[in-house]
Amino acid sequence: MGLTIRQRADRIGAFRYVSVFLMETLARWIPTTAELEAKVLFGRHVWDFAQHADWLGRRTGELRAPLQYSCPPTDAYRSVLEQAAGTTGTVERVATAYDAVLPDLEARYREYLEQTDRLADEPSVRIIERILTDFPRLRHDREAFANARPDLRATDPLWGARLLVSARAEHALVLDRAPARTAGVA
Repeated sequence: MGLTIRQRADRIGAFRYVSVFLMETLARWIPTTAELEAKVLFGRHVWDFAQHADWLGRRTGELRAPLQYSCPPTDAYRSVLEQAAGTTGTVERVATAYDAVLPDLEARYREYLEQTDRLADEPSVRIIERILTDFPRLRHDREAFANARPDLRATDPLWGARLLVSARAEHALVLDRAPARTAGVA
């Protein structure tokens, strides 16, 4: 059957929330990260997440939600995002963003594409597919950073993996709301 319009709006709004969260997190990390290469990596991707948030936010208005609507994810998922944002070391920040949050977000985008009616929700599908085309470049940039700064390789290779497990353990990104009541219907 696919997703209702409200479910689509909430999921697209949650994706927008995560994109804004990532954009703001990377932007906060730039001045507090010592290594220039990491600053450049984060700076490039701040812009990418800003673009993603804008595309998703425009779509929410088309789905009968407010323009640039952000739907907060579940409390458990927000907790994972807050834990990621609180990371302090450069190595840990890179691992958190690129080895945990991005793979989880990519998986959630792909799950959305599997759940939605691709014909009825074609604009959302096109936006998400467009966003997904950026992910290989984000991973490539992360690899280029790792190659340029081998001294900043993780001493704990499971750092990002543990956070990814926490993110994936929270199956629902958003909780479905009750259907909207129609005027005059009890």
